[in-house]
Parts: sequence; structure tokens; C-alpha cells
Amino acid sequence: MSGSLEISRRSFLSVSLVGGAVLSFGAWLALSDEAEAGSSGAMLNAFIRINPDNSVVIGAKNPEIGQGVKTMLPMLIAEELDVDWEQVRIEQTLANEQKYGRQSAGGSRSTPVNWLPMRQAGAAARSMLVMAAATKWGVAFETLTAGSGMVRHAASGRTATYASLTEAAVKIAPPALDAVPLKPDSAFRIIGTSRRGVDTPAIVRGQPLFGIDTELPGMVYAALEACPVFQGTIAAVDDQAAKAVKGVLAVVPINTGLVPKGSFDALAIIADSWWTAQQARSRLKVDWDTGTLTQFSTEAYAEQADTALAQAPEAEILSKGDVEGQLSGAARTVTARYDYPFLGHCTLEPQNCTGLYEDGQLTLWAPSQSPERGRQEVAAMLDLAPDAIKIHMTRIGGGFGRRLMNDYMVQAAQIARAVPGKPVKLIYTRGDDMRHDYYRPGGWHELTAGLDNEGRLVALKDHFVSFGADGEPVRAAELEETEFPAQIVSDVHFGATYLPTNLPTGWLRAPTSNAMGFVFQSFLDELAEAAGVDLPTFVLRILGEDRLLPKVGRANQFNTGRARKVIEEVCTFANWDAKRPSGAGGRGRGFGFYFSHAGYFAEILDATVSEGGTVKVDKIWVAGDIGSHVINPVNALHQVQGAAIEGLAQAMIGQKVDQVDGAIVQENFDSFPLLRIEAAPQDVAVTFVTSPFPPTGLGEPALPPVIPALANAIYAATGKRIRSLPMQLQGQTA
Repeated sequence: MSGSLEISRRSFLSVSLVGGAVLSFGAWLALSDEAEAGSSGAMLNAFIRINPDNSVVIGAKNPEIGQGVKTMLPMLIAEELDVDWEQVRIEQTLANEQKYGRQSAGGSRSTPVNWLPMRQAGAAARSMLVMAAATKWGVAFETLTAGSGMVRHAASGRTATYASLTEAAVKIAPPALDAVPLKPDSAFRIIGTSRRGVDTPAIVRGQPLFGIDTELPGMVYAALEACPVFQGTIAAVDDQAAKAVKGVLAVVPINTGLVPKGSFDALAIIADSWWTAQQARSRLKVDWDTGTLTQFSTEAYAEQADTALAQAPEAEILSKGDVEGQLSGAARTVTARYDYPFLGHCTLEPQNCTGLYEDGQLTLWAPSQSPERGRQEVAAMLDLAPDAIKIHMTRIGGGFGRRLMNDYMVQAAQIARAVPGKPVKLIYTRGDDMRHDYYRPGGWHELTAGLDNEGRLVALKDHFVSFGADGEPVRAAELEETEFPAQIVSDVHFGATYLPTNLPTGWLRAPTSNAMGFVFQSFLDELAEAAGVDLPTFVLRILGEDRLLPKVGRANQFNTGRARKVIEEVCTFANWDAKRPSGAGGRGRGFGFYFSHAGYFAEILDATVSEGGTVKVDKIWVAGDIGSHVINPVNALHQVQGAAIEGLAQAMIGQKVDQVDGAIVQENFDSFPLLRIEAAPQDVAVTFVTSPFPPTGLGEPALPPVIPALANAIYAATGKRIRSLPMQLQGQTA
């Protein structure tokens, strides 16, 4: 556990008296200056507030991007606090990691990081309230019970609401969090039950919740004209026509965060309405200094990759055993080349941020997945102290990793400083959003594997070509040495060659796994065919006996037994036939397994391919192991279904971004399509395998297996291997 999540008994309790006795229990709350000086009763933000009417307000500390964390984390607190869910109202906290610990939405980390700490916060608060009742009534602590926001003494029949005990409870020393008793699983009344998302009614009613909905008195608006070629800068500007538009307040040069500090690669047009700003933007005349950056293109990357794959890798990722010796002695070898494109995030809510700068202080309303990182970036760009920046976390209309990058915060902060005292909202157009993303990097793989006489995998080699410099990959272009099945196979070589690019790259939902799952599970299906078995049988052979593999670096440890169980479960769930499907009637069935973000998922997909090459996904079956508890089952179901559908979109409907002369050419959903409802499968059936391990996250690990399952299903239906994304049946070969 990180130091920011540690707490002393002294710092656990904070008191806030609002409209009567109100008890606030603040877990991981940093002491105020007064408290550190020895003063008691500091008024601080808190996770739990018990109101005089015995209702409970619980603070949700992490950004909400649709993954359900705004509901899930308070469920953990409410369970151990022993209140009814109907008593609870949830409020989003401010971004303040000194007070609340880690606040981010990425890596499927919210559940594993907070599973115990949130429960301990609730349990400690309950313990103090029960102790207050024990003291008041002069009875032993052990003779009391709590539930539904009440403390009860069965022997005397006395009861007390939590609200009535607050004044006494605040005088009690809080217990040590690591010693406070937690409920047994059998006593759970909230954890493991389906709870509607707390924002769902407001979303259905169209109430303003998202960053783009932010409205403040006296607000002005900004549109952005950024250099279309990444890393280019402003050479000359004629902004007179733009400034002449009625309602325009200013045209301000800014730094998007992609060029050195002190350089400018964009112009912000500030006006009394966003429409006015956007119209004035079209009147700007800008000369961009792009130097040699126009050399970068999708076509050039493909040519460079072909050249690289014909040579030896320039960097080594993993080398063990005698791969070449094993391959030369193998009963059969299989070689195949796979590739996938750059991808954008294309969130339905385009990037936006609102800022207000006054008296040296900056306030931001930011739909950020990583607000603390954004605070640090803004502070560095504006030369502000981090504590001079206040961040309101708005709900996020889609993130998928895009909003882990905080360029929109940095840009809005610069714009706000240019018009001090006026709140200003920056909004990207759809074209801005697509052409100024942090893209999932493309990649190429040339794989070779050797099988022995029994069809067992004895050697594996991959030359991976992606993007980077000086022998190191750019962000999200990593191939890990633990990539399945490298840890289990004795003779493996992973080498890499990295190509230069000017494109900024970033994490896309299930980062790296969304590409590697397609490559390795599709290739394993080729090996399974060569071995004369189906893919589940082939993978089970590789897994071998149940065991925990050694930990390598920061990667999650792989448990072969947990992998085996989800594979067996999905095969039973979908009534999988171990015979390789014949493809009769253009119908095929495919399988995929993947371990990522500490989750084990196996998926089976049925698809029909028409004579014209149209692919229809009929049904998907999913089995997942995310540990001992599925905290909010209905939300878990939706997360898995959404991940599967998003994976299909990445694979089958032409999603890619193309670069020409250094710039991205896609501008809207006509050239970067989203999966329409009629193309989505009618059924994504989900089952969970529980295991005796702490629960893990769910936002990402269900996505990677669906892409190879689809590719393998198409092969089963048509005899054509899909080795390139997005999938195109024309030109694919068996």
C-alpha cells in the first residue's frame, strides 16, 4: 500500500458541525495546519457524513467514466458502516490525493486498491458509533449490534440512531484501521447485490453532469486551432479578421503540451459563445513550422515495417533457451505475420475543460481520469504551486484511456489565465478530438513457433515492430516479456524494432492487451490447427498443472489454475465441441483467452459470414475470474458486455486512423465508425468464476479475448485467416 493511503488513528477522525450534530469520518484525510499544530476539531472533507435525519452522505473519490466506481466504492463503505443503501446519498469529492489517496480511473485499479481501505473506513466509523452507545448506556461493546443506521441493545430493547450518537462518537479515539473487525462475507447485505448507478436517473433525464455541461455565471468560451502536424509550431499569425468578429474577446497563443515550454503550437479564440469562437476560428490565417515532420505517414510506416521485419530485431525483450535449435529440430514450424493500426479513442463527449483564474488561484472543472497528474502538468506549465489549483471532477462522457492524458486541462488553464476573473470553457470539435488524440500505436509481428511430434509448443519467436526511439517503445507500444505463453514455454525470443513517429501515443482500454490478445491468441489458433486440436485444448496443454508463475517486474502474477477454470467454464457455458468446426453454412465458432489487469477471461463467439463477406456476430459467451466478489453484479454485467462490444468495434468495422504528411486525416464518425446497434450481437452471456483471491477490476480485462475469438470464428466459417486489423475478408488468405 502506498504511503498516501496510510493513516494514523489521530488523523482518522474529523468533525464538521453543520445544521446540528453532523459526524464526518475522514479516511486518509491529511491534517490541516491547525490540526498539525495540536488543535483539535479540524473541519475537513470526509467520506462519511451522517445528517441529523439519519441519512448518510458518502463521498465518491475516484473519477466516474461509466465504469460504475461512483456507486461501487460507496457500496463498500456503506456495507461496513451498516446502513441501508436507501439511506445513502453519494457526492463526488474534489480532486485531492493528500486527503483521499489515489484518485484515478485507469488500469482497472479502483477495486483492488480500495477493496480493504473503503471497507475499513466504514467499519471504523461503525465501531465508534457502537462504542458511543456502549458508553452512553453503560453496557459492554460486545452486547451491541448495528444495522440500518441504528445501534441496538437486545437485552434491554434500547435503540439509538447513528445521528443521535454523533456528539458522543466524535470524542472517542478512532480504532486502528488495520485492526478494526470487518464483516464476514455471509453478513454482506450490499456487496454482491445489484445497485443502479447513482447518476443513471439524472443521465436519463438529461441533467447536466458531464464536463461539457459546466455552466458558470459570466462564462466565456474557447475554440482551439492547433497545428495539424504534431510537434509543429506557430511560424506566423494573421488574426485580425478573427478578432473583428463581434463577440470575440481575445486570440491567445498556447502550448498544447506537445512542444517545449515557451513554444506555441495552437491558438485559442475566446468569445462570448462557443459558436462565435468557432466561426472566428475559420478566419484565422496561420503559417505552421512543421519542418521535416510531414515525412510521417501510414504508408511510410508500413514500408519501414516491411524492411525491419526482413532484418534482425534492433532491441531484445526476452531471450531464454535455444530457440533456433528447438525450431530447427521441431516436427513442424508455423510462421505468420500479424498487424494492427493506430487507433483513436473517439469518446462521445469531446475533450473539454473549464477554468477560472483569479488572484493567482486556478479552479478547474475537468473530466479527467487522472486529475492529480493533470494538476502537476498545469502547475509546471503555468509556474503555479500545485496547491493553488483546485479541481472539480465532473462525470466523464467516455474515457477509454484518453482522459488519462490531461492536455485539455493544460490548455484550459492557459486560456483561463489570459482572461482572469472570467470562467472559460474550452470545447473541442469532433474533428479536433479525432485529429488531436493520443493514439493507440500500431504494430507488426512476425511470429514463428515449433511443435514437437505430439503437437506441443516447444519454441516461440516474435519480431515485434512498433514505435519508439533509442531502443525504447513509446507509451503503450510495449510487448511484455510475460506475454502469454512466454513464461511457460522454455525456449522463447522476443525482439523489437522501433520506428520513429511524431504522433503522441496513449493508453486505450486494455492497453497493449487489446492488440496482443488478437495477435497471440490468433496465432495460437494456427498452432492448435497444426497440432490437430482445438484452441481451448491447446491452451490447456500449455498451462499444465495448477501453479502460480513467478512474478516478473510490475506485471501481475499469472495463476495457471485460474486460467484453466475460466477456459473450462466458458466451454461448458457455450457447449463447445472440441472438434474443429467445419464452417458449414458460413457459420463459425471461435475461442479466445486472455489475462490482463489481474482478470482472467475466456470467450467464445459465434459468427455468420455471408457469401458477400459480411460478418454477423450471433452470440458471445464470456467467463471471467475477478476474484472472490463481484461487488455490483448488474454493473459488472454491463462492463463485460460493453467491453466485448467495444472490442468488436475495434476489429470489424474499419476503425483506424491514417496519417498523411504528418497529420491525421479522420475527422468524424464517417471515417472512424462506431459499432451500430444492429451490428452488435443480440446476446453477450456472462458468467463469473469466483476464486479465493481479493477482487480485482473489470473495466478492461474482458475486452482482449473477443477480438481473437472473432478472428478465429471467421476462420472456422470461411477458411480465411484474419491477420490484419481492421478485419477485411477480401485479400485475406488461408
